Amino acid sequence: MLDNLTLVCHLTVVSETENRTEKPIMTTGREIQLHRRTARFAGLAYLATAMTGVLSFFVIRPRLMVAGDGSATMVRLIDNESLARVGLVVDLALITSGIVTALLFYALFRKVDAAASMALAAFALMGGLAITIGTICSAKALDVALGGVDGFENASSLVLLLTELTDTAWSVGALFFGLWLIPMGWLVLRSGWMPPFLGWTLIVGGVGYVLSSAVEQVLPEATTVVELLTMPASIGEFLMIIYLFRRGTAGPLTTPGLATA
Repeated sequence: MLDNLTLVCHLTVVSETENRTEKPIMTTGREIQLHRRTARFAGLAYLATAMTGVLSFFVIRPRLMVAGDGSATMVRLIDNESLARVGLVVDLALITSGIVTALLFYALFRKVDAAASMALAAFALMGGLAITIGTICSAKALDVALGGVDGFENASSLVLLLTELTDTAWSVGALFFGLWLIPMGWLVLRSGWMPPFLGWTLIVGGVGYVLSSAVEQVLPEATTVVELLTMPASIGEFLMIIYLFRRGTAGPLTTPGLATA
């Protein structure tokens, strides 16, 4: 009698587990369409974040900033005022697109793992806050260069301080943008509707980005090592954007572990 009761309880637990596993995340056509639309918008926002980040950090900033030389930086800011103002607009676009991306990722993955989705969004928002501080410093440096402080020597010293603060803010922002890749990769692995290799690439990329931030501070001359450490992150983010767009036109959606991309 006791054995029969144990068997019945065991079968009930197994049945309930299977039901939970096979229950679709979305059960209506409207929910599926919303998920696909969210994936597409997340891909667009992520692409905008990547493009504005590359434009600001690799194109505009090197033309305006001279490391360790406030006087030269000040001259460049004065001679390239229009470019400096475009850079501020690009930074604002980067911050805005980053916030939108964080919110869309949370909406997209919160049913997969709410805690990991919150961690992803929190890291992205913290990175955005750091970039915001850097943008404020850049704007003030431009004001100083254009005549905000009397005396060239005083102005150049202040410009140097502000640009160094900007660099520090970007370094902190890069750290958080590396950290957000780790929960992103975990969510990809849990979702079941993106390939596992993408999840692992994002996790490795996130760890590499964090390590690159440490190496950059301890060994500033080790630029090759930093580039190698950040390479998996770049690959993972590029693939993530592709799969987000692909997800926007994917087939039926099911629960983690059973969904197909």
